[in-house]
Amino acid sequence: MKAVIQRVIEASVTIEGKVVSEIKSGLLVLIGIVAEDTKEDIDWLVKKIVNLRIFNDENNVMNNSLKDVDGEAIIVSQFTLQASTKKGNRPSYLKAAKPDIAIPLYKQFVSEFKNQLGKAVGTGEFGADMKVSLINDGPVTIVINTKQKE
Repeated sequence: MKAVIQRVIEASVTIEGKVVSEIKSGLLVLIGIVAEDTKEDIDWLVKKIVNLRIFNDENNVMNNSLKDVDGEAIIVSQFTLQASTKKGNRPSYLKAAKPDIAIPLYKQFVSEFKNQLGKAVGTGEFGADMKVSLINDGPVTIVINTKQKE
């Protein structure tokens, strides 16, 4: 499972001209799922993201987590994070999990994120043509891959 975490001042997801999720200060989290991902990947990644100390404290040092600042979150499934660009110029998405595997894992991820954060989170819609907009704060963007825990 790969995640791109962006600290934002605001973010939203629009589908067919309708805003389906919108937040102010918090995180926009893009998730790419592979068939080999498990509940263990979900649990590890959610805990890591919710507690990631990337928000400024009173001394302007990144010392606070999303939980510490009572921030909001939007979680968007994005299969293109699993793209392989090894050969040629057209990315291959063969590593990305098919919907029958990815949808339940995405839903589990969102549910666990809500539980860990202690409040509702915004989402996109799996498989929809989404327009995601954000104002990146910092900018702070972090990429995490559960298969390469560093």
